[in-house]
Amino acid sequence: MSRPTGGETGSETGGEAAIQPGGGPAIQPVRFGTDGIRGVANAELTPELVMAIGRSAARELSCATILVGRDTRRSGPLLQAALSAGLAAEGSDVLDVGILPTPALAWLAAEHAMPAAMISASHNPFEDNGIKLFGPDGKKLSDELEASIEKTLGERIQGTFARRELIGDEVGTLTRASDPLAGYRHHLESCLEHLSGEATLPKPLSGLTIVLDLAHGAACSVAVQVFRDLGAEVHALADAPDGTNINARCGAIDPAGCAAAVVELGADFGLAFDGDADRVMAVDHTGTIVDGDRMLAMFARDMLERSLLDKMAVAVTVMSNLGLRVALSGLGIAVRDVAVGDRHVVEAMEEEGLDLGGEQSGHIVFRKLSTTGDGILTGIVLADLVARHHRSLHDLTSSAMQGFPQELVNVPVCDPQALGAAGAVWEAVAAAERRLGDHGRVLLRASGTEPVVRVMVEALDPGEATTIARELAEVVKRELACAR
Repeated sequence: MSRPTGGETGSETGGEAAIQPGGGPAIQPVRFGTDGIRGVANAELTPELVMAIGRSAARELSCATILVGRDTRRSGPLLQAALSAGLAAEGSDVLDVGILPTPALAWLAAEHAMPAAMISASHNPFEDNGIKLFGPDGKKLSDELEASIEKTLGERIQGTFARRELIGDEVGTLTRASDPLAGYRHHLESCLEHLSGEATLPKPLSGLTIVLDLAHGAACSVAVQVFRDLGAEVHALADAPDGTNINARCGAIDPAGCAAAVVELGADFGLAFDGDADRVMAVDHTGTIVDGDRMLAMFARDMLERSLLDKMAVAVTVMSNLGLRVALSGLGIAVRDVAVGDRHVVEAMEEEGLDLGGEQSGHIVFRKLSTTGDGILTGIVLADLVARHHRSLHDLTSSAMQGFPQELVNVPVCDPQALGAAGAVWEAVAAAERRLGDHGRVLLRASGTEPVVRVMVEALDPGEATTIARELAEVVKRELACAR
């Protein structure tokens, strides 16, 4: 992502004012990554830039009203104000839905047939922020529409876009929604019945003791109430957001605290959400982490047994463990491989009519219940599975899938997209693949949300996986170092 640092100055072209860093030449256009636009708030993602994004999005979306929500980051109100100003300046009314999970906003978008914008950087540290855009169907925008917004934004940034002067009642309004989460809470509390098409017990999670790690994030607005309404005894962790502690040593990216609490309290299991609650990691009663692949294996088997898996296939990403593929194959369930990102999972599910899909990172999608990954919904379905089977999560996980040892190394680089042309890196990858033969695999990919290259190695021998991953990480570091 480019790094604008200044404000707007006049343009001699007669078009819109250019956004310039420190009075220098106009910055280069920003791009949508795997999950929207992200950057350091007020440095990379400045209010000036975000206002321009709002104006560009309103122009391309051509809608009367846009929903705008945010997570708990300190920079959220600042950037929400800037985005809303940009949207209203182009004539769109803005409905402020406040702090809520990203999947709640997606549900509201679909329910009210309105596009939506979420101010969140998901699992990133609090200094970062971002913008995720949803269409009136509650789904993330198509590549084509994102490209149109990028083009319009680029023209605005460079000062070559003709300003459309709206005055008087042509200017959009900004309104605060009243109890925007009421409908979403009802949706979550009725999801088990909608999934199976059968009536459920009034309190289907009664008898379960669950630890919820809310990551000091958006899940704080709804998760505890919903799980208690469904009958569970809930112990909440990381439930006091202060604007700076979101994702800090807690949540899906660091579930160690959740694991310790589960063991200490003797809970049945724990659920650790990320900052905007679109994904979740589970923890069994022994403190062992249960990732998205293992949840997918359990869900697929359970849905198959209940005749809820219509197409006998599950959409997964290239990062999914080989053990998941082996487990699904053993059940006669096909795997549909897609690029990383729950938007790609959803697209594949829609194209083929699949009922289940997800990522190792904990984005799980139930197509009949959601238009995007939903950590809270996933946690409810997982809790229901444990309750119905009268078995521990540990036992259910062990019988569903045996994972291949996997090592993942994130290598910080200046330009992740330079990976494709790094010949020495790919020569090292080819050598590693020959070394592993048919007993493992190697995957390198440029992150779409962070300035890193992800190096993943699977092997039957965990030591070999670790050694090869570290060796490849050193090659990536050497070839793509910032000083080069």
